[in-house]
Amino acid sequence: MQSLFPLGRRSLLFGVHQFLWHPWTVYRAWNHLYGRPDWREVVCIFLHDWGYWFCENMDGKEGRVHPEFGAKIAAHLLGREYGDLVLYHSRYYSNLHCQIPSKLCWADKLSIVYDPKWFYLLRAKLSGEIKEYRLYEKDKQILDLTDGEWFDYLREEFLNIAEVNGRNLVSYHGEREVRKS
Repeated sequence: MQSLFPLGRRSLLFGVHQFLWHPWTVYRAWNHLYGRPDWREVVCIFLHDWGYWFCENMDGKEGRVHPEFGAKIAAHLLGREYGDLVLYHSRYYSNLHCQIPSKLCWADKLSIVYDPKWFYLLRAKLSGEIKEYRLYEKDKQILDLTDGEWFDYLREEFLNIAEVNGRNLVSYHGEREVRKS
């Protein structure tokens, strides 16, 4: 069963990265941070996590390179700059390659604000992702929190990260980005 439905695939089918719901929340977050995305950016939002399909884990060896699959598709369809938008949506992957995280990174982090707590936790528990996410938590005090308290903590952390970093960055087009009001 595990080989047929690895964790990443479960995430895309009915988990935290569910292939219809998660892009919708990322779209809403992008709209909040930068204004309405153009059609190419919408395509990137939709496919940015497709690489999880092949992953046995979310934050392990396979999960950490999940951006590569969606980036290849985006680059093939839309050009390298859009491939980079997808490729560098992961902070881990960006740091690994000495790149600045893309705009998509911050919209992806902020997307949790548009996810109802009960619905996020339901998907995280059904897919089994919550076990891995909580297992790799660096702050051991957080391990004592209930799942609901952990979600509230995570939401606040991601909101702060996205709001601070999403406002002042260099875009994938190379010009300085300014948040649209």
